[in-house]
Amino acid sequence: MNNNTAMTLKHYLQFTDLSADEYAYLFERAAVIKKKFKAYEKYHPLADRTLAMIFEKASTRTRVSFEAGMYQLGGSVVHLTTGDSQLGRAEPIEDSAKVISRMTDLVMIRTYEQSKIERFAANSRVPVINGLTNEYHPCQILADLFTYIEHRGSIQGKTVAWVGDGNNMANTWVQAASLLGFKVHVSTPRGYEIDEKLAAGAHGISAGSYQFFSNPMEACRGADLVTTDVWTSMGYEAENEARKKAFADWCVDAEMMAVAQPDALFMHCLPAHRGEEVEADVIDGPQSVVWDEAENRMHVQKALMEYLLLGKLA
Repeated sequence: MNNNTAMTLKHYLQFTDLSADEYAYLFERAAVIKKKFKAYEKYHPLADRTLAMIFEKASTRTRVSFEAGMYQLGGSVVHLTTGDSQLGRAEPIEDSAKVISRMTDLVMIRTYEQSKIERFAANSRVPVINGLTNEYHPCQILADLFTYIEHRGSIQGKTVAWVGDGNNMANTWVQAASLLGFKVHVSTPRGYEIDEKLAAGAHGISAGSYQFFSNPMEACRGADLVTTDVWTSMGYEAENEARKKAFADWCVDAEMMAVAQPDALFMHCLPAHRGEEVEADVIDGPQSVVWDEAENRMHVQKALMEYLLLGKLA
């Protein structure tokens, strides 16, 4: 059932797991696959393949984009939640991985610690995809980059402003900037900075790709893309009130967009809280591409699943 024997088994656990050339290929494939979808053209390269989706964190976009995407590629989906799977509780993660990967062709996991997904992947016979962990969110940045390319062309040499929490999204933006040759300006409140060692991963941060700003307005100055996320990510709800106070000046508003490039885009991985991390007139305004960005999760993930299972198609 699994045709991975002829290919090297690849996982997608953080952004640096693929090369710049592989990303160039994925963006091309995502555009082709999206065009087929828009034309109602049937495309079933993953017929008879099964995706297992394991959710320890709740999800809207991740579940819909992976599930709909796999069905559109002709495959099928097994959906497991914490209650169904007890990943690492009822049995060791290593054992779950050995069992699930014998019955399916591909596994997507949305969980808490990155170490969980790494342990699963180390014992899996099939590709494993990170659907979100506390540390990284590579599929979202894949979608964000594709969305930027669709609207503005190459992101190489451009500047992305990250305003808000030094979270999994910020870490992944730093990895992407270092790998793909653009700059990321990060501005977070004191005490919520990114962990540079974590963001760097095994490959380090290339010179000039990352800069920290204590003032969010300065981070946005001259940026080609301004992006943010909720102030309180899943798993940190107990800190909500403290975070609201700390982040009060890190709300992306019209002033911040005004100091960015005139044609700058605004992105948010959603769900959004208007009036907290972003003003309504920004997220609902003409520079916002958040709905394209959300839809593009499905298209880039279809390209990713096709690549992990079939390799590069001529």
